[in-house]
Amino acid sequence: MLNKEEISKDMFVPAQIDPSKSETIAKPSLNFWQDSWLRVRKNKGAVISLVVIVLLLILAFIGPLLSPYKYDYQNTDNHDLPPRVQGLENIHWLPFDGTLTNKAGITYNAYEVRHVKEYYWFGTDELGRDIFARTWKGTQVSLFIAFMAALVDMVIGVTYGAVSGYVGGKVDSVMQRIMEIIIGIPNLIVVVLMILVLKPGIIPIIIAITITSWTSMARVVRAQVLKYKNQEFVLAAKTLGASNISIIFKHMIPNMFGIIIINTMFSIPSAIFFEAFLSFIGLGLQEPNASLGTLVNEGYKSMRAYPYQMITPSIMIALIMICFNLVADGLRDALDPKMRD
Repeated sequence: MLNKEEISKDMFVPAQIDPSKSETIAKPSLNFWQDSWLRVRKNKGAVISLVVIVLLLILAFIGPLLSPYKYDYQNTDNHDLPPRVQGLENIHWLPFDGTLTNKAGITYNAYEVRHVKEYYWFGTDELGRDIFARTWKGTQVSLFIAFMAALVDMVIGVTYGAVSGYVGGKVDSVMQRIMEIIIGIPNLIVVVLMILVLKPGIIPIIIAITITSWTSMARVVRAQVLKYKNQEFVLAAKTLGASNISIIFKHMIPNMFGIIIINTMFSIPSAIFFEAFLSFIGLGLQEPNASLGTLVNEGYKSMRAYPYQMITPSIMIALIMICFNLVADGLRDALDPKMRD
């Protein structure tokens, strides 16, 4: 401790503050979305996953064009060839040298044995179709189905939940009982019946997935509407003569964009997995169309002899699902006010 003799007036000099800088804002003013984006950027997993998703979306459209073969072109003379990439075929520790191992454990170059001069980057299937072109075509179809199913799910779920929560009373009670009936019916049974009635295809699969998947979005939106409808900004809008539709879609739903986006992002990988499951059990797209599920189903039949036919689309499904889940998790942390620093 300091003695009284050691304390001098120089120790108590008042801080000099420049009046012109006293009210200067050191940190730039950010709106909600700018602040959320800065928080997303701090999440390395979400950023890397977002970059991977963008690359996959680009390759899904330009990938089939990079191959000299169409996804449905058949050349039975070149069936079941392993992956071979020009310039990498001499690097034997990479799986792109065109070699196969038979049941006796003997490794041989399938391209040299069959005198094949072409290069198939991901190999070929049992009908001689290029797996590289089919993988990116299948990714394109699976992503299209998932995005369309998520969009329809969002439109139906948000509208249904918002109307149910805002109107309330008997209307809300009836709408909730209808939704409970839909939730009580096993999802797989509804989807299988829809596909059997409408025949397998892209549109029937989208309809089948969205028939029951919108209920989770509706329940979340209804809960948020019940939270908002008695708050001051809604009462102010009513006082100014705003209609119910205007209050729901111009005042309430914009305040729920964060939750809606997060639920939509989580529904995309679920739709991709469900489409792959339907295709795997034979209720998905039919030949010669391709999706990631149909490619896995085709590769499963010859998994022991030619594992690359199933590994490639399986890795693509896993990669898409992991990346979308990581991005959705990052968005949830960024858009949730309770998670803010």
